Amino acid sequence: MSLLAKIGLFAGGALFGRVGIDALSGEKAKKVYVETTAAALRCKDSIMKTYEKINENAGDILADAKELNSKREEKKSVKKCEKIEDTSEKDE
Repeated sequence: MSLLAKIGLFAGGALFGRVGIDALSGEKAKKVYVETTAAALRCKDSIMKTYEKINENAGDILADAKELNSKREEKKSVKKCEKIEDTSEKDE
């Protein structure tokens, strides 16, 4: 490739880059960036509200499950005590 071709490609690339930067920093582009960012923030808020609801429900479910397991353990303890009492009454 000749030197003139290389210089031409470099100049074309620089010009294309400059036009691209101008296009990306223009008023219309900034408006698009603002609208896109605002939509992303609304989406984030919606997701966070859903997450909070799910988290609250999960906490309630966890508390209920722990309570249920606690009651089951109490019932098992009572049944074990009843069995021990039954066997002691038979021995007498």
